Amino acid sequence: MYQKILVPLALNHGIASQTLAAARALCAEGGQLTALHVYEVPQGSVSAYLREDAIQYGQHAAEKLLRERTEGLEGVTADIVRGHAYRSIIDYAEKGNFDCIVIGSHKPGVSDYLIGSTAARVVRHAPCSVLVHRVS
Repeated sequence: MYQKILVPLALNHGIASQTLAAARALCAEGGQLTALHVYEVPQGSVSAYLREDAIQYGQHAAEKLLRERTEGLEGVTADIVRGHAYRSIIDYAEKGNFDCIVIGSHKPGVSDYLIGSTAARVVRHAPCSVLVHRVS
């Protein structure tokens, strides 16, 4: 059983509650779950056309959705950070001294084999144990 579990959530994949349930099953009595969402600001030429207020609006909408998904869940703390998904997850896990990451993953497609999914990158670079919650 783990004391500090990080649960990165992609709020648009629809498996947040299942991934949180898997993490809860691994959590020791009195342990802490942290639900983390990484808000990725569009990169490249798209970012040149976005004003900061539009980015803030998107981040606030993500914060609201994260609160809704975690509201009323005992022992779950929700947090949101801005950055690149896998790198932000790794940095957050290192800084928070988490002993496990439980991350959801979809069935891999061809592009995942070529460039790798977020879950695959987290597995390769995590400073702690990782459980990949696969949904078909």
